[in-house]
Amino acid sequence: MAEHPGFDRNAVGEMDYPEHERTYARFLWLVKYGTIGVVGILVFMLVALIANGGFIGGIVTAAIFIAVASFVMRTGETHSMKH
Repeated sequence: MAEHPGFDRNAVGEMDYPEHERTYARFLWLVKYGTIGVVGILVFMLVALIANGGFIGGIVTAAIFIAVASFVMRTGETHSMKH
């Protein structure tokens, strides 16, 4: 049959809120800059493969996009509303 758990199921656990907030901040950072990276790859593919910009043109365009998007993201973080 079912075994009894080795812990109290009704006990209230303690939360480490500072660690929770750090983990959530890391997750948001990964989502933001991961999205910029994926869109940068798509820009590279657009320029290099579809628009006939060549391999070097695609890399340059993607690098410019990533630099501008990262700069905008960083300046937006300093001017955003904090709780």
